Amino acid sequence: MKYRKLSPSGDYSFGNGAGDFYVDSPDAVAQAVKTRLGLIQGEWFLDINVGTPYNSQVLGAGKIAYFDYAIQDVIVNTQGVRKLVAYSSNVSPTTRKASISCTIDTVYGATTINQTL
Repeated sequence: MKYRKLSPSGDYSFGNGAGDFYVDSPDAVAQAVKTRLGLIQGEWFLDINVGTPYNSQVLGAGKIAYFDYAIQDVIVNTQGVRKLVAYSSNVSPTTRKASISCTIDTVYGATTINQTL
C-alpha cells in the first residue's frame, strides 16, 4: 500500500521523492482512514458511494445515535484495516465539533488515529 503524506496544513507533500509517501506501513493505512473520514459521501464525482455518510447518517437532529456506528463502519472498511482495537468519540453540541480517537490493527501493525471531524 502506498499513500501520499500530507503536510501539517493538510496539503499533499511534494519535493522529497519517495519520502513523500507512506509505503506498506501502519501510517499508510492511518492516512487512508483519515482521508475517508474527511471525504463526504457523494462528494467525489468518480464514485459517489465513497466517503463518510455525514449528510445521511451523521449530521442532523436525532442522528447522534448513529454517529459512532457510521464512523466505525468507515474505519473498519478501509483497505488495510484488520480490526478496530479501541475507539472513543466526543461530540460537542455547543461547539458543533466532533473528534474520534481509535487504535486499529492493520496488515502492517497497530497504529492510533486522532481526528477532529
